Amino acid sequence: MILRSFPFAQWVLILILAVMIIYLRLRISELEESYRSLHDVVVQARIDTTRNDARVEAPSNPEDVVVIYNRVPKTASTSFVGLVYDLCKQNKYHVLHINVTNNMHTLTLANQVQFANNISNWNSIKPAFYHGHMAFLNFEKFGINRTPLYINLLRKPLDRFVSYYYFLRYGDNFRPHLIRKKHGDTKTFDECINIGQPDCDPNNMWLQIPFLCGHDPACWEIGNRWALDEAKRNLQRHYFLIGVTEELNDFVEVLENVLPRFFKGAYNFFLHNNKSHLRQTTQKLNPLPETVEKIQQSLVWKMENELYNFALEHFHAVKRRLINASLQDANQRFMYEKIRPK
Repeated sequence: MILRSFPFAQWVLILILAVMIIYLRLRISELEESYRSLHDVVVQARIDTTRNDARVEAPSNPEDVVVIYNRVPKTASTSFVGLVYDLCKQNKYHVLHINVTNNMHTLTLANQVQFANNISNWNSIKPAFYHGHMAFLNFEKFGINRTPLYINLLRKPLDRFVSYYYFLRYGDNFRPHLIRKKHGDTKTFDECINIGQPDCDPNNMWLQIPFLCGHDPACWEIGNRWALDEAKRNLQRHYFLIGVTEELNDFVEVLENVLPRFFKGAYNFFLHNNKSHLRQTTQKLNPLPETVEKIQQSLVWKMENELYNFALEHFHAVKRRLINASLQDANQRFMYEKIRPK
């Protein structure tokens, strides 16, 4: 009876008001969601615009960075690591040397797993710079999403080989009183080649390829073409930067530009301190032209030289767009547009 006392027009008005209230609530909810989305976009844009000056994408959290320098012997690695140690205090990061039993360059599978997990989860030591004479290890195979930044230096293969030959006999100026294992053998590299002594066999140059190739047994098979191709693939896909010994200054300059968390102030320090050439082999003689020609006929030299030239070309491409940048590259920026849905 009470419902019948209300005129029909009033019922229509109440119904319209109810519909309008429901509609307004839905619109308010949509506007709130749009505002949250827009706010997220703006915040992300602010974060991204702070990186506009970076030529290489910087890690999202600079305090959660791990750099691994799996240093090849006799490539000026001691000089470079000396710089890293000199900078660690002022730039606030840790440096750790990887020391593998008996100077082995590869780890057992069990140690690979432990090493990858340890480096990834040892947060109290981050940011961290690890270095050691160890072959490349792909962390992705262990299901680790945040992989370390790998860097390295390569050297002309014959130069590295000759340097190592004399190093084993005469040592260097870094630890001049340490007796090396070939101490007392005064034969020159040319004489060693002429008589076919085993320690100057060109096959012994097979080192930079397996260091970049990794832990697969095939990487260490001398003359394996797959190993060379795999080393190239790893250089392109997994290494943050690979430089060359002959352009060590430029390598340091590039690193300061693209990885300032570790290398801020590195270039100027490297140029003006007395540690730029910390380790130099004593009594090293350049081989005769006929010795060089004989070495260059070997398959291993050709393959190692191919990797070196590949790395050199790759490094020069980075340098051209950074150190010797054109006006277009120097002024390059990026931005986000046409973000949908609105």
